[in-house]
Amino acid sequence: MNNLKTLLSYLLTYIPSNITSVSSRTLRTVSHRLRIPVLLSLIALLFLLGCQSYRIRSPVSKPASHYHFYLNPNKDLSCIGRVALVELDNDSSYPQISADITEALFQALQKRQVFGLTTVRQSDSAWRSLQLNLNDTYTLEQLLAIRKALKCNAVLIGTITEFKPYPHMVVGLRLKLVDLMDGQLIWALEQIWDTADKTTGKRIKKYFQVQLTDSQAPLSEQLATISSLSFIKFVTYEVAVTI
Repeated sequence: MNNLKTLLSYLLTYIPSNITSVSSRTLRTVSHRLRIPVLLSLIALLFLLGCQSYRIRSPVSKPASHYHFYLNPNKDLSCIGRVALVELDNDSSYPQISADITEALFQALQKRQVFGLTTVRQSDSAWRSLQLNLNDTYTLEQLLAIRKALKCNAVLIGTITEFKPYPHMVVGLRLKLVDLMDGQLIWALEQIWDTADKTTGKRIKKYFQVQLTDSQAPLSEQLATISSLSFIKFVTYEVAVTI
């Protein structure tokens, strides 16, 4: 950066001062010969400075290592278009939790604004007409049928592998985002969140530090009384940041 500024200063000050020390005819000749190179140099310098400033303003943050997920390096998430989030399958003994986690995941992904998103309930006639299992591997014909029925370019499907509200809260998820054009896996995640885990507990405290500032009770006491829905919001937030 310092070298660029030095060169720019030279072009703007040193060259003109030397030109003025010669005759008028020589001045016109030199000025004409230097005009285009100087302009091109200035344009190149401004471009380089602009690129450097852009890189400083737009740092790239990477998800933490405790997230267990896959992200296809050959797929551009911003170019996917419309994604259908199908209500998650539920392997737990709590039927209502499927709707709760699906809705929380929808809201968390919407805040990310990576792609267009719509929710499809498993009871919707469009999904039921496909007669597909969420855990199956689909053929190209089935992918085309999903695309037409749900009017989307990719589908986000998965299963709640575990849910326990007590003695300590546990949520397990297995999710995948599939491109309906070619059947390729765009993104996938499989993880368990357990409030008894110390590492998870630290992340929960960090997440809720801002959310629970209205209460006068110590943070440790507030965390002990966090509802299942609040914990689900934390879980789906962590899912969303990996996309």
